[in-house]
Amino acid sequence: MRTLDRRTLLASGAALPLFAIRTRPAGAAEFTYKYANNLPVTHPLNVRAAEAVARIKEATGGRVEITVFPNNQLGSDTDTLSQLRDGAVEFFNLSGLILAILVPTAAINGVGFAFKDYGQVWPAMDGQLGAFIRGEIGKRGLVAFEKQWDNGYRQITSSTRPIRTPEDLVGFKIRVPPSPLWTGLFKAFGASPTSINFSETYSALQTRLVDGEENPLAVIDVAKLYEVQKYLSVTNHMWDGFWLLANRGALEALPKDAQEIVQREFNRSALEQRSDVAKLNATLEGSLKQKGLEFIATDPAAFRAALKKAGFYAEWQGKFGKDAWSALEGAVGSLA
Repeated sequence: MRTLDRRTLLASGAALPLFAIRTRPAGAAEFTYKYANNLPVTHPLNVRAAEAVARIKEATGGRVEITVFPNNQLGSDTDTLSQLRDGAVEFFNLSGLILAILVPTAAINGVGFAFKDYGQVWPAMDGQLGAFIRGEIGKRGLVAFEKQWDNGYRQITSSTRPIRTPEDLVGFKIRVPPSPLWTGLFKAFGASPTSINFSETYSALQTRLVDGEENPLAVIDVAKLYEVQKYLSVTNHMWDGFWLLANRGALEALPKDAQEIVQREFNRSALEQRSDVAKLNATLEGSLKQKGLEFIATDPAAFRAALKKAGFYAEWQGKFGKDAWSALEGAVGSLA
């Protein structure tokens, strides 16, 4: 049998159908997807996300390769949400309170002082309340994975004065994420909230554009916010988690077995990340004190009573609607 050299092949156009044509390099992934989030690479979410994408690549035999882009590398939260909807990004971790710009009921887990502890959080978010929110997200063409990732209970930090009581928040300039519920919560206390994307928070604190901010301990630590803040008030005013969202078209483009692998491995990492955050929170108070933050104890009941008096719960009950509010109160008890 004679050997076909390059010149012979080029001259034999009619014979081309006899030869297999590669559509991608040998060993290249069939599906290459982007996974974005707003957290530093050292945060437990990104550590566990990296493990998940490695397991997905292995379990799919290299067919699915997902690259993680942490720390708002692909744009702000609101920009990346637009990219997710357009299909430029395939996976995105996003707080429900920011997702509320598209899915209003996604913010309901952030109602101020609603969840007393994690004993209420996870049964609600893995149960009826979480299922209700996922259904609403699905109506917007996105897929929310079953297991939510933990962002944690949020605490208030300040560079000017400690926040001990609701009255201390009057006139306080505080950075909040771009979300109506966050803004409404602090306005109910008489504060002056300013919506700023997380990627700009450190500089806003450093330049005194705002006096303080609020975030979970793990975020305060990994983002080094202790460098530009003096006080940390343990308010536990809001529990916040990250939905792992997928572009529906991109997820459904995967073969069925690959879809199952992707969902299984990301849900597994979400549960592992929850455990990581719990362990981290147990040690962070001591380490943040060593880094210069002064911890202030507060009475959550006083803040909750102030919100009720201001009509905050009644207002948001009307905004979220009967079904969503019933799912929330089914988990935490009566609020309004």
